[in-house]
Amino acid sequence: MLVMIIELLVVLLALYVGSRYGSLALGAISGIGLVILVFGFQLKPGNPPTDVIYIIIAAVTCAGIMQASGGMDWLIQLAEKLLRRHPDRITFLAPFCTFFLTVLVGTGHVVYTLMPIICDIALKKGIRPERPCGVASIASQVGITCSPIAAAVASFVVISNANGFDVNNLQVIAVTIPACLCGLIVASAFSYKRGLDLDKDPQFMARVNDPKLREYMYGSSATMLDKEIDKNAKRAVFIFLGALAVIVMYSVFQIIGCDMRPVFATGKTLADGTAEMKPVGMNIIIQIVMIAAAALMIVFCNASPKKAVQGAVWQSGMVAVVAIYGIAWLADTYFSNYLDVMKSSLEGVVSQYPWTIAIAFFAVSVLINSQGAVVVSMLPLAYSLGIPGPILLGVLPSVYGYFFIPNYPSDIATVNFDRSGTTTIGKYLLNHSFMMPGMVSVVVSTLVGFLLTMLIY
Repeated sequence: MLVMIIELLVVLLALYVGSRYGSLALGAISGIGLVILVFGFQLKPGNPPTDVIYIIIAAVTCAGIMQASGGMDWLIQLAEKLLRRHPDRITFLAPFCTFFLTVLVGTGHVVYTLMPIICDIALKKGIRPERPCGVASIASQVGITCSPIAAAVASFVVISNANGFDVNNLQVIAVTIPACLCGLIVASAFSYKRGLDLDKDPQFMARVNDPKLREYMYGSSATMLDKEIDKNAKRAVFIFLGALAVIVMYSVFQIIGCDMRPVFATGKTLADGTAEMKPVGMNIIIQIVMIAAAALMIVFCNASPKKAVQGAVWQSGMVAVVAIYGIAWLADTYFSNYLDVMKSSLEGVVSQYPWTIAIAFFAVSVLINSQGAVVVSMLPLAYSLGIPGPILLGVLPSVYGYFFIPNYPSDIATVNFDRSGTTTIGKYLLNHSFMMPGMVSVVVSTLVGFLLTMLIY
């Protein structure tokens, strides 16, 4: 038991040190943990999540090509038009815009262009920017478990199917989208009158009374409305949306019993002597459709592959691949070697209170800045403990906990974008602008998701 605890500390230390250096380091430093566990403690190596990695690569390539074509700029423009049309409702509309951008593209890193616009609109309207900015940053990450092409959703489907829970991407987001929207509505309501109004905030008023700071805050306007969007950019968005529609179509027909997926022989023989036939997995369909869509954008939308690999979407996606690769491999190496011990220790609690796995998901996510990595590393353990698939689907929103320690890029960027200085990290680290909307959103989303799956399944 002492050796098991020491090895667990090695895993946790690797995650902690990696998180100090960023997502790419999380994957690389996990390799040091693997060296210690495999060569030092002689543990049998686990399996890296190759199926999940392939899906991420395909989806990120497609989204990155769309960004290179200018399609992402068009989506940001549409969101800005909505926000500027209703500036007094920005605390509710801003998180919905960042949420649905993430749902469409599969990564929360697309909001960096929109966040300064949100800050600018709020400040010019006299609304404390912390109110929409804090919840909008949270919403950009909440949307990951609601995107049919995101790593977290793809990982959940692949691992669940391998463990006997036959579910597809559409069935997952049919639970997570309404659950997470409920969480965001409550978080936005809690944020609506959060903090002092600007004219009653002594710190803000002191900044206003300083001519240089006043010019810094009010002297310029962040906008995308003056950027011209060409036909290629719009065409790329339509191709991207068409690819998503094809993926959803296959899922819908699968649900209603008219499975359209191609069927192939597995190479095995059934008891009656006939060849075993199986349809192509949704993970393969997603990869094929996304790669094909990326190719269509390159050919018909003048999208530059070189520009795509320099963009934020592609780069952040590839960083996520490395992080998931290292973290999941390290976690699987540890858990697979001690599966029997953990089952005997935890199955009593888990059998009585299976929802408690949500606490474990959240706690691990605080250390790992990747929802996909949390799913890949923790979901196999959850299934091995006998937790039913519908319950795990219900608590899926709980894999977002990395707002707890405000070191994630989107949160740091939001603080810097807010020229008013109202969105802050806080003197004591945990008293930051993202804690309240993050906790409210995740708790409400998880409860609603759990109730939905109880009703559906």
